[in-house]
Amino acid sequence: MSGFQQLYYTSCEHGLSGSSGFQFNAVSEQVSAETRHRVEGLAGYEPPRSLLESDAPELLARCPVNLCHTLDRRGGATTLCVRYVGRDSARRFGNYFAHALHSADEGARQSGGPLAIELWDSPVWTTRIADTTEIPELPAPLPRGPLSPRAAHAFLRAHPGAEQLPALLAAVFAALAEDGSVVVIDESTDRIAHWFAAVSYLLPPPLARTLTFATYLLRPTRSRLHLIGTVPEAHPDFGPDDEESYTVFDFRAGRFPDVVPTHHLIRLLTRIGVGSIRSVWSWTAEYTHGQERALGDWHAPVAAAAAAGGIELTDADVRAVVDWLPGADHLGPRRAAVAADIHHRHRDLDDGQLAQLSAAAEAGGDAALHQELEGKLHQSRIRAYMTGVPNAPGPVPITRPAERERATALWQWLLDEATTSRQRVRLLLWAVGARLDPAPDLVVDQSLDLARALLGSCDAGPGLREEVARLVHALPEFRSALTTAVQEVLDERGGQEQLFTQFPADLLVERDLAGRGRLLEHYWVAQAERQPARTIELLFQILAARDESSPDAALLRGLWRQPSPTWTHEEATVIARRLPADEPVTDAVGEWFDRAVKQKIRDERDLRACLVLCETLSAPGRYAWLRPVTQECVQVTLQLDAVLREATEATALARAFRIPQIEVWAAPLALKRHRLVPAMLPLPVDPARLRTDIREFGFTLADGYLRAVLDAAVASGRPDEVLFGHVTGVVSINEEHSGLPHAQLETVRTLRHHIALHWPPDDLERLARALRPYSTGLADTYREYAESRRGRVKKWSRKLTQRRSPDAPRPEEG
Repeated sequence: MSGFQQLYYTSCEHGLSGSSGFQFNAVSEQVSAETRHRVEGLAGYEPPRSLLESDAPELLARCPVNLCHTLDRRGGATTLCVRYVGRDSARRFGNYFAHALHSADEGARQSGGPLAIELWDSPVWTTRIADTTEIPELPAPLPRGPLSPRAAHAFLRAHPGAEQLPALLAAVFAALAEDGSVVVIDESTDRIAHWFAAVSYLLPPPLARTLTFATYLLRPTRSRLHLIGTVPEAHPDFGPDDEESYTVFDFRAGRFPDVVPTHHLIRLLTRIGVGSIRSVWSWTAEYTHGQERALGDWHAPVAAAAAAGGIELTDADVRAVVDWLPGADHLGPRRAAVAADIHHRHRDLDDGQLAQLSAAAEAGGDAALHQELEGKLHQSRIRAYMTGVPNAPGPVPITRPAERERATALWQWLLDEATTSRQRVRLLLWAVGARLDPAPDLVVDQSLDLARALLGSCDAGPGLREEVARLVHALPEFRSALTTAVQEVLDERGGQEQLFTQFPADLLVERDLAGRGRLLEHYWVAQAERQPARTIELLFQILAARDESSPDAALLRGLWRQPSPTWTHEEATVIARRLPADEPVTDAVGEWFDRAVKQKIRDERDLRACLVLCETLSAPGRYAWLRPVTQECVQVTLQLDAVLREATEATALARAFRIPQIEVWAAPLALKRHRLVPAMLPLPVDPARLRTDIREFGFTLADGYLRAVLDAAVASGRPDEVLFGHVTGVVSINEEHSGLPHAQLETVRTLRHHIALHWPPDDLERLARALRPYSTGLADTYREYAESRRGRVKKWSRKLTQRRSPDAPRPEEG
């Protein structure tokens, strides 16, 4: 069946029922019972209360008209126009006439016939009762009414609520997708029909033909069509449960949904406008694959068609097209045309979008566009990398020869744009990473210019330093240019010996300077400052390069750059052993050995190192390198060290250190401070000589010695002969004539009392006998201490208290 079946339904005396009342007055021959049942359900009509008793033609013309359109499960469509006709044959109000058209041929409806809404006020409709019960089918296409895109456009321009069109269209899209309903309230069904027409034109044609609607229902909540119209006099009666099912646009009262999400496609369609949309839909058919369903499915094809028609796209539209292209295999060569439309009209695309357009151009067979896009993409990427755009991608190898050639030409052109050293560094890094093929002379010249500029910079940040380091390792031409630039600086300006400690000369290594003796020497000097542990090794590398056996003063100052340059004892020892012993040295070497020998000694470790140095320098040949005063210092130091090891009596050892050089040179003084007292204690001592010689010790030696004797006596349970001698000498010191300061005399008294309280009686008696030649009173005191230990004397402490001998220990001190 290619035509449309007709059905008349009204209250009449003659019809299919055989009696008067509401019935089918007439139908086409092939109308099924199912179709009659559907039309009967849709044909019901309730006029607004104020128009219920309309009878005159002018009043009937004011009654709302219901143009209703539905689909069945088999793909058939039913459209009917229901008009209020006032009285029936029995003169009762409430009669209406429904003229319905049904088509089961979906293909016929989709092939260019009018949209259902375009049958509004079509001449096809009638309200005349048929004389017979059978009426013919109507052939396709049906005649359109006055609605058209132009009419809908004019209506929107004049309607104060036209700005609600995007929200209304979005709500209808949602209703189609979610089986919801949108209710439109306006002053007349003619206005409602224009709203429905505007929405139908803006919908994708396949979706527009699935739209079900009714331009007028008195009770909208009793319908689940997609679009439902009603007038202000109606009573919608929307309850709380209807809020999710019905979206209401009340244009008469100005009440609209609070928020209706509007997809970018909605904005594009309403921006194109009802008046122009049909052309765009005809173009869009060339870009679709027939499986479009949701808003997002339609956005890119519509945007592509709009771009082809010269319609301006938003960024969102462009993104939709660009993201759609990689999967749009159905376009074939047209894919390249879409890429061209987007590229030529939108010049602010990012690299990702350019890459997708380039791929689309290649897939569509447009080699020229592909090359143009690849060139633009390379330019964008190189410039972004060159200028340090955050997160800019780095270079990737370009494998195609033609593409690499174009990229190389672009790279050379961008060299003129570079305004800073960092930009030039990044361009050279790009050339390496992308494996470009610039002319070798150009790379060499660029590298040398850059190296010269970098050597003159003083504000290189960590980013530039890191990138230059990468360039030095990645580009041999730049490494060589940096070496040449350093050579130029050293040739042109003196006093640049420390250049290799500065950026970027510090990035060079020894192999870079092979065959450049002067540069190597400066490099080694700089390395000594950065790696002090290698200084001696570097000294002898320089001497070998110079073919010299001894360094001069300038070389020594360059390698050891402290404020008061000198060798440590260890360094001096190593240098002494490595210098040829049978060859003379420069005066500077003798001076540096002098400072090394005489430098301050802080602890025992320094002293040991100094003694090793002196021993090394005392060897034949090396001894001749030294100044006479240095020789004397070495000789005295070694002699005192030998005395410390070979002495047989403590006071004789102390007397050996009473020489003027002790206070002049650090090494002899350190031997006295660190080793003399420990060396004296193990040696026998003459008490008589000690009690008189101690005044010649000097404060430091006397104080240290007295404390050492006290500590040894306290630590010893019973004194041996050597300790007994030292204790006897100290205890026998005459306080009045010793010349010792008060603090040291207190140490002597402390020793006396400790002995009196802790030594065994036999040792006390022996001490008393040893002391008698020097102090009989002190000897008697210690004898009484010994006797009291044996219990022979009572109340010994009182007697000791009553003694008046100045040398006697006081009981309260015990």
